[in-house]
Amino acid sequence: MKSKLFARYVSLSVIGMIFLSAYILADTFFISLGVGSNGLTALNIILPLFNLLNGLGLLIGFGGGSRYIIHKSQGDDIKANKVFMTSLYLALLFSIFFIISGFFASDILKFFSAEGKVLELGTTYLSVMFFFSPAFLLNNLLLGFMRNDNAPSLAMAGQIVGSLSNVLLDYIFIFPLKMGIFGAILATGLSPIISISIMMIHFIQKKNGFKISKYFVDFLECKKIILSGLPSLISEVSAGIVVIVFNYLIGKSLGDIGIAAYGVVANLSLVFIAVFTGISQGVQPLISKCQDKEANEERMYYFKAALITIIVLSTVIYAFIFFGNGLITSMFNHENNPILQEVGEKGLREYFIALPFVGINMLISVYFAAISNPLKGQIISACRGLILLIPLAFLLEHFFNVDGVFSSFPSSEIITAILSICFMILEIKKIRKLQLPDNN
Repeated sequence: MKSKLFARYVSLSVIGMIFLSAYILADTFFISLGVGSNGLTALNIILPLFNLLNGLGLLIGFGGGSRYIIHKSQGDDIKANKVFMTSLYLALLFSIFFIISGFFASDILKFFSAEGKVLELGTTYLSVMFFFSPAFLLNNLLLGFMRNDNAPSLAMAGQIVGSLSNVLLDYIFIFPLKMGIFGAILATGLSPIISISIMMIHFIQKKNGFKISKYFVDFLECKKIILSGLPSLISEVSAGIVVIVFNYLIGKSLGDIGIAAYGVVANLSLVFIAVFTGISQGVQPLISKCQDKEANEERMYYFKAALITIIVLSTVIYAFIFFGNGLITSMFNHENNPILQEVGEKGLREYFIALPFVGINMLISVYFAAISNPLKGQIISACRGLILLIPLAFLLEHFFNVDGVFSSFPSSEIITAILSICFMILEIKKIRKLQLPDNN
C-alpha cells in the first residue's frame, strides 16, 4: 500500500515538474533556432528573474500546500481553507509587484549589463513575462494545493497539457507566424493559463477541499506559509543569483558566446533538477500526513524510498549527459559556433556531477519543511547557493578559469550534502529515542 502510494504521488509529481520546467527549455530551443545566439544570451540574462517568479510561486504552492494538508489531517477544514485564501492573497500581492516591474523591463536588463540587440530582445521577453505573472503564480499555487488535496493526477495532467501547448505554440508563433522572441514568451505565458483551465476540472467536479471564500488574510498563517515555503524560494533565488554570477565570470572570459553556452547548461539544469524537485514535492504530502509519533516509521519509509529513487535516477541522468553532451549541445548550437560547442560540452560534464547531491539536499530540505521544522531546510537552501556556491565560483574561477566556474556547483552541493546528512542523522536519532518507550 505504502509503495503504491509513494509511486503514484512521486511519479505524477516528477512527470509534472519535468513538463513545467520545459517552459523555458522549449523557448531556449526555438529561440536558438529562430533568433540565434543573441536570443539565447537575452534568455539567459532573464533566467534569474524567471527563477524569482517561479520561486515565489513555489513558496506559495509548497508552503501553502504543506500547511493545508496539516490542517486537513487534523480535521480542521476551516483553517485549511483559510490557508488557501491567504495563499491566494499572497499570489495577488506578488502579481501586482511583477506587473508594475514589467514597465521597467529595459532598466532592469540594463542593470544586468544587457545592451544592443540583446537588450532589445530581452526587454520584449521580460515585459511580457511579467504581464503573465498572475498565471505563473496561480498555476504554482494550484499545483501545490491539488497535490495535497488528493488530486495529483489532475495536477500532472494540467502541467503536461500546458507544457505541450507551449512547445506547439512556440513553433507556430516563431516560425509560421514569424513573431520572433515575442512569440516565444507569448507561448510561454499562455501555457500556465491552459494548465489552470485543465485543473479547473477539480472544482467543476466538486472534489476540491479548498474554495474561494470571504476569509481575510490570516497573518499568523501567512507567516507559517512563508516559513514553510522559504526553502523553495531560497533555492530558486539562489539559482538565479548564481546565473548572474556565472554569466559575469564566464562572460568576462568568453563574452556573449560563453554566456550563450552556459545558457544551454543552465536551462537544461531546470529540467534535470526538476526531477528531484518532483520527487521531493511528490513525497511531501505523504510526509506531512505522518505527524503523529505512531507515524514515524511510515514517514521514514517514504523518506528512504525517495532517497533511493534520487540515487538511481541521478546515476542514469548523469550517464546520459556524460555520453551525450556533444549531441545535447549541438541541438542548441544551430550556428555551429565552435566555442559554444566546446564550452557547452565541458560545462555539461562538470556541472552535472552535482546531481545526486542536489537531490539529497532538496529531499532533506523538503523533509524538514514538511514536518513544520523549516529552519534546517532554510539553512540547507542558503548553503547551496548564497553561502557556498558564489564564493566558490569566484575562488575556483581565479585558479581554473571557466572550468572552475562549472566545478563550483558540484563542490558546493557536496559540502552542503555533508551538512544535510548530519541534520538527518540527528533527526533519525531523535525518532529512535521517541520510539524507545514503545519498545519497552
